Amino acid sequence: MREMVIVGAAETKFGRSESSYRELAVEAGRKAMEDAGVDPGRIESLVLGSFSPGTFVKQEHVAPLVASELGLDHVPSTRTENACASGATAVMGGLMQIGAGMHDVVLVVGVEKMTATPTGEATSILAEAADWESESKAGLTFPGVYALMARAYMHRYGKDRSILDAVAVKAHGNGAGNPYAQFQKPITVEDVRGSLMIADPLTLYDCSPISDGAAAIVLASKDVAGEFKRSGIPFLGWGQASDALALHERDEITALPAAQRAGKRAYDMAGVGPQDVSFAEVHDCFTIAEIIATEDLGFFEPGTGGDAAVSGRTGRDGPIPINPSGGLKAKGHPVGASGVGQIVESVFQLRGEAEGRQVDGVEYALTHNVGGSGATCVVTILGKGE
Repeated sequence: MREMVIVGAAETKFGRSESSYRELAVEAGRKAMEDAGVDPGRIESLVLGSFSPGTFVKQEHVAPLVASELGLDHVPSTRTENACASGATAVMGGLMQIGAGMHDVVLVVGVEKMTATPTGEATSILAEAADWESESKAGLTFPGVYALMARAYMHRYGKDRSILDAVAVKAHGNGAGNPYAQFQKPITVEDVRGSLMIADPLTLYDCSPISDGAAAIVLASKDVAGEFKRSGIPFLGWGQASDALALHERDEITALPAAQRAGKRAYDMAGVGPQDVSFAEVHDCFTIAEIIATEDLGFFEPGTGGDAAVSGRTGRDGPIPINPSGGLKAKGHPVGASGVGQIVESVFQLRGEAEGRQVDGVEYALTHNVGGSGATCVVTILGKGE
């Protein structure tokens, strides 16, 4: 397989936007091409990650729409959908196209426009990523699913909600330094515990928000990377895995086997281990999800991820910073864009361009993007490059 690098990266601000779906996608795509110094005529393929534009904005067939708006005349354009992992799955598609020798330069865009939809309806749309017959139809939405996981975790390991509080406070503290973040204001433990109860034990501040936003990267074969104004950030490893859609069909609900398998594949391909990772952007759609992710990825032993957050080990100055961007929790979660946004943040960090949230001494970055309650997971590992 050919070596592949990121030569351009960009994103919009996440949050509530007056821009339309296509305007968000175009903004991110154009900025990524500008960052790479590449003309639209050099882009050979577009891969678009988007979860549910047909229900959120009444528009399907979105890949050629975005390609046309970006001036990518007649290039093959494809949309990927894998729930909240749609963005990282789009990146996987771009990597496979280049790795197989089909194309040399691919634009990957992740986008979602969600805030124009009432909260109740948006929650129902998101619930379509769960098992409809056994979960969603019975009224179990994702806050409820992750609340079950949180209760099971706390019971199994004898923890209280202080572990959740620590994750939320850290996320918002990091988001305060990120100009792309939806929430840029620190919060306290009292804020978390005093916020609206959504699904016990998860309060409002344990949940990622409904967001608009887009992110994009320009992928290239290392063979042609010299054409661009940016030195490439190399993809060292990646992995994807799946699991049962319904929570009750799994053997384990305090860990995500798909994340464990995807992480192992990424580590093995990159030739590195958890101890080598400088920081990670993980899928913290709910505070408990971050804790479980840090254990699934091998940063901490089972049952100790929450303690690590409480002690500050996952802070920006800790031994393994988690979500210096603010994560989905504070940066925002426009579901189709989130996985690509994690990779964009990693590029900024590896370049030393994450002003206000820069992690010192970054050599390796890991991203972890989950679909549903863990039925899909994509893990990538990036290196600093030359």
